[in-house]
Amino acid sequence: MEPLVDTVIEDPRWEGIDLPALASRAAGATLAALSLEPEGFGIVLMGCDDARIAELNGAFRQKGQPTNVLSFPSEDRAPEEPGLAPELPEPGDPDDPEELGDIAIAWETCAREAAEQEKAMQDHVTHLIVHGILHLLGYDHIEDADAELMEAIETRVLATLGIADPY
Repeated sequence: MEPLVDTVIEDPRWEGIDLPALASRAAGATLAALSLEPEGFGIVLMGCDDARIAELNGAFRQKGQPTNVLSFPSEDRAPEEPGLAPELPEPGDPDDPEELGDIAIAWETCAREAAEQEKAMQDHVTHLIVHGILHLLGYDHIEDADAELMEAIETRVLATLGIADPY
């Protein structure tokens, strides 16, 4: 059986907070909150630094500066109308899971934001992983109605993990 999250560590600072364990916990809780069987899905998470995420942000979003998290869905799952939930994917087999996509998360930006917001780094990173997974599933926050839906799910998932409402 494949792991739910295949974590690639490019910046060794991520090892200090056990990014693979945070990712596995966040992904399991996110999928469970949406009634999706975690065994049927796969996600790749890269723990990198600001320089690497700035490269990715420039290449894929034409924004050449660092950001906290980027998501690269395996397919477009966004709903047609703002405020509607996306159609969720069918799970694959545990030995051949449905790949949801890739997420990149940047150490310096996450550490700075956690300090500025007076949050534990692990809690902030968990929130960003949940956020990234929701993007992989077709959720977005560009329109207000979409943001309300996405933030409500994030808050609900984080509460199951004992993490305070980030909003």
